[in-house]
Amino acid sequence: MSFLRKHAAIFIFLALWEGLSRFQIIDPLFFPPFTKVLATIADLFKLGVLERQITASLYRAIPGFLLATIIGVPLGLLLGGWFKNINGFLELPLEVFSQLNPFLLFHIIILFMGIGEAPKVTIVAWTCLWPIVFSSINGAVNVNPHLIKSGRAFGLSRIALIRKIVWPAAAPLVFAGVRLSLGYSLFMLIAAEMMGASSGLGFMVMRTQEAFQLDRLFATVTVIAFLGLFLDFLLRLFGEKFLLLKMESHLNATD
Repeated sequence: MSFLRKHAAIFIFLALWEGLSRFQIIDPLFFPPFTKVLATIADLFKLGVLERQITASLYRAIPGFLLATIIGVPLGLLLGGWFKNINGFLELPLEVFSQLNPFLLFHIIILFMGIGEAPKVTIVAWTCLWPIVFSSINGAVNVNPHLIKSGRAFGLSRIALIRKIVWPAAAPLVFAGVRLSLGYSLFMLIAAEMMGASSGLGFMVMRTQEAFQLDRLFATVTVIAFLGLFLDFLLRLFGEKFLLLKMESHLNATD
């Protein structure tokens, strides 16, 4: 019952979707019933179409997301917890870079890298980088200064301070930025695939729209939505099982 209450809004939305289309309150030609969309998804999986497109998109989204995480977390923790003067100097340039329109930037990247997989991975990494960097900076800046003083009193080096005190204390904010960037990675990739790709979920959205295959279009959009929810669920589960446990172990080690 708790599961039903928690997700009641979703079930109500799906029921309205099905009912309005099924009883032709809205034109089912332009808005097919949800059950028909599910049947289309099943057919596309049987044909192997969706499996290929999902695989192509994940091969682009995951490397870009991981690259942004590998760069963004250490950079943010260092700027917020170590090089605070440099952080103040770089604050405005970082804000400017983060506000660059990724759709316009994608075309510039294509000019230098050509048409291929590299521009798509690069634009995903660029888009994901900034939420991770800023959340990591905020997490490091907001660490309790008494913890820092205690670590210094025990003779911890700067690297040890970041590893044993700053990182565990900043982990919740860092993880929030990582989760946010994961959603950005899929969103930006779909847009990039719609502009220049011959495979992937974004390409499939464009192809089905141009061919007026609305059942396949709704099926693809639904798969994208549930794929995003599934990836977020996996990342949240990873954070709860590993990151928080690691934070507790670091805090216990400093006691």
